Amino acid sequence: MRVTAARVAILQTVRAGDHLGAVAIAGGVRDRVGYISLQAVYEALHAMAAAGLVRRIEPAGSPARFEGRVGDNHHHLVCRACGAVQDVDCVVGEAPCLEPVNAAGYQVDEADVTFWGLCPACRPTDRRPDQGADD
Repeated sequence: MRVTAARVAILQTVRAGDHLGAVAIAGGVRDRVGYISLQAVYEALHAMAAAGLVRRIEPAGSPARFEGRVGDNHHHLVCRACGAVQDVDCVVGEAPCLEPVNAAGYQVDEADVTFWGLCPACRPTDRRPDQGADD
């Protein structure tokens, strides 16, 4: 890949962000270097993902998001209410999710596990109205 100011700004925005979508990345790039088309951002993100510089994740029901954490086998927690995404390390031990019960002849080199639930901000509290914050 050729190094350009826009591509560097895209990579910086992805690495500084938190599982951003292409529209948010384009906004961050515009803040750094001025105008860039959304199409140019998509094309650069596609090339960067293919080169292993960024990781593309696609939680069901939401647009693709990009992150700078690459090269390991981490997974994601996704909030069903607000869509927040958080990294989570492999469940137990040395990448256990890479050993399916039956690989059906495939040579597995990556697993994509998504845990769904409610983040702390969206989770209903169990506190009764008569309880104080310190109870």
